[in-house]
Amino acid sequence: MNANVAGHIAGEFGISSVSRHLSYIAQNRFERPTLVIDAEAVAQQYDRLASGLGRARIHYAVKANPAPQILQRLVACGAHFDAASEAEIRQCLAAGAPAAHISFGNTIKRPADIAFAYGCGITQFAADASEEVAKIAAHAPGAGVIIRVLVGATGADWPLSRKFGCSASMALALMDQAAESGLDVLGLSFHVGSQTREPAMWADTLDQVADIWRAAKEAGHPLRVLNIGGGFPASYGGAVLAPHDYAEQVMALVNARFPDAAEIMAEPGRGLVAEAGAIAAEVLLVSRKDGSDNHRWVYLDIGKFSGLAETMDEAIRYRITTDRDGGAMGPCVLAGPSCDSADVLYEKRPYQLPLDLRAGDRVVIHACGAYTSTYASVGFNGFPPLDVVVI
Repeated sequence: MNANVAGHIAGEFGISSVSRHLSYIAQNRFERPTLVIDAEAVAQQYDRLASGLGRARIHYAVKANPAPQILQRLVACGAHFDAASEAEIRQCLAAGAPAAHISFGNTIKRPADIAFAYGCGITQFAADASEEVAKIAAHAPGAGVIIRVLVGATGADWPLSRKFGCSASMALALMDQAAESGLDVLGLSFHVGSQTREPAMWADTLDQVADIWRAAKEAGHPLRVLNIGGGFPASYGGAVLAPHDYAEQVMALVNARFPDAAEIMAEPGRGLVAEAGAIAAEVLLVSRKDGSDNHRWVYLDIGKFSGLAETMDEAIRYRITTDRDGGAMGPCVLAGPSCDSADVLYEKRPYQLPLDLRAGDRVVIHACGAYTSTYASVGFNGFPPLDVVVI
């Protein structure tokens, strides 16, 4: 990225200077696709979200980006953590997080991992099934349990309402089972879906959960913890509310419905780290399948299997800049390098890129701090996992 492109980015997005991670990319060359992420920008985003969330405590969703430097910086900020596996728990502990600040939020856990977490001092576990409650009771006796509930479609760009959670009636039955098993029934959790762009999209979901909350209390369960999950959006080019304002508006909806919740948990991942990082990549090939094709095919050295998994169904549409920006633009199909026909990033809505783009040109993929390095771990076709530089 040259100085002219850097200045164009700053002017277009209303910032006085290009952020540090973009400056670092502009000043360096990389042998393969590399994520550059700014730990200071993550800390600043944490402060903005925390100020808007008020009484809600941030439990960073480690799966978004578990880079040790990011975890260490968030520990210093006072963050708590949502871990999904033994490995993530170990990463949090290694970064200096106290066990009491870690919750085991995955509802699908190995018995050995439950026992490991409990042995480390973790006492808060999520469940959405009878067998999971039984596992927790057997391997973490007396621990606290939060029941995750299913919620309806919210309009989020990346819905999470199908695989996880249970119905309202089952939630009450699981609370009964947990209490009878000697577990401490703490409360409820849910997830509105990743990249929920407007605070108003939370309202219907919160109404659904509030109904379950009231029914549980009427059934004799003294619930005190509400985990509102993630969903806090990042900007991928379109406008989103400032993080403080977004969090403040969500919390106004939460507080109106749950004034009796003694503790509110929030689990931002994307909203904390996405905009703090960008990926430096390279064009491998520009081609057409036939001379009459309307669209070029542009192949990058990064694809779905090497960090850009969230382009699945074109759910997340990353902003891409190049050194050739400023000239004539045209539509193209954008694809990754692997020998898999599914490795096509954008085809339903062709992507606009410079008409004179060529093999060897560098591209910068913006707002990539979340869910890129963690997805890029398989080494499919021998393409290495995404390099990560934390500044």
